[in-house]
Amino acid sequence: MKTSSLIFRRLTFKEFETLVNWAALEGWNPGLFDAEIFWATDPEGFYGYFEGDTLIGGGSIVSYDGEFGFMGFFIVHPDYRAKGIGRNLWQQRQDTLLARLQPNAAIGMDGVVAMQPFYQKGGFKIAYRDERYEKTGCFYPTNPLVQPCTEKDWKGINALDLECFGLRRKRFLKLWLEATNVKTFQYTVNESLLGFAVIRQCQTGYKIGPLFAENETVAAALYERCLSESIDKPVFLDIPVCNEAAVNLVQQYKATYVFECARMYYGTPPNSALKKIFGITSFELG
Repeated sequence: MKTSSLIFRRLTFKEFETLVNWAALEGWNPGLFDAEIFWATDPEGFYGYFEGDTLIGGGSIVSYDGEFGFMGFFIVHPDYRAKGIGRNLWQQRQDTLLARLQPNAAIGMDGVVAMQPFYQKGGFKIAYRDERYEKTGCFYPTNPLVQPCTEKDWKGINALDLECFGLRRKRFLKLWLEATNVKTFQYTVNESLLGFAVIRQCQTGYKIGPLFAENETVAAALYERCLSESIDKPVFLDIPVCNEAAVNLVQQYKATYVFECARMYYGTPPNSALKKIFGITSFELG
């Protein structure tokens, strides 16, 4: 198929929902309200290819206030694969995102293993591997240092998120914490925030993300609280394997390896406190 005959344009929210539904059919297991949150973070950050009026592929190119971009939800309808469409769609998305960002701003993404050589040819470099682990939710005794987060706690949460993510994302984080399908927990000692975790309901089970903590002890307490909130349901955690303490965590709780990606960057990566990242936020928005 000649891609010159295709139309590349911004998606409407309904069209973006179509991409999310395709992703669900592919087993990506999005959160129940991910579409609404991602869209509200950057309504101009979703593009696709159309054959006439028919959407055939697309993805997100979200800008964090022009300072950083993230590419995700890259998907082509099965009927249009192996035709060279994906290659051109990906390049047009990258070019469009670069035009939306400040000069020298970096772009991040999480690339599946099979596609990593392709992304590397496009200028992306692997920063670290992400591995997804699954464990069935079960009860753990309540740790009094772990409590639900409230709005008054968000200043500290934003500060820790900035340290771990490397850039401010207040708009996204507020939406993420306020979503109706999530629970957010913090670990505090003498009113000092040492970690927080968000668990959200997905098409299948639950996902934890982010899980940011000062050390493995704090991370374990937050992990246990999340597992206790999802009894008998699958719970997924995506860890950066460069954080040895995160690897120890999933091994300690005998979580099962599911699959892996790689966090990749075009340009200079943000300055992230990787040793405090025990669970990345999402493969779609970072």
